[in-house]
Amino acid sequence: MSTQLKSQTELQAALNRQTANWSLLYVKLHHYHWYVSGSQFFTLHAKFEELYNEATGYVDALAERLLAIGGLPASSMTQYLALSELQEARGGEDAKAMVTELVKDFTAVAEELQGVITAAEQLSDQPTADLLIGIRSSVEKHVWMLNAFQG
Repeated sequence: MSTQLKSQTELQAALNRQTANWSLLYVKLHHYHWYVSGSQFFTLHAKFEELYNEATGYVDALAERLLAIGGLPASSMTQYLALSELQEARGGEDAKAMVTELVKDFTAVAEELQGVITAAEQLSDQPTADLLIGIRSSVEKHVWMLNAFQG
């Protein structure tokens, strides 16, 4: 994603991509929570629940910020799938593949967030930048922790 967004409308579109990313992650994390199995079940089952609860908070915060700056947040699975760069859970993943997929997804989200943060700052929208900086910090911590879990 370009860091050279030039208008409020482009910033709104970028925030909507984040809303879509987090909505899709929410569904994916639920899938993983329900279908994880094996020796890491108890650890990952609880972790995936923690992550989908966090995702729902981000969806709400992003949607409310969008509304506050005159945007219209995406609010259907059709919109989420069209806007998000992430993919739905395929089904049949083992625990290791689930964690690997989440590392990939969270890394992509963090990279996209950096571009949106820069754009918000360029548009002097510090409240949006602050919101996104907090999300990015958490996402980067999750990437670190999930990579550490994988060994």
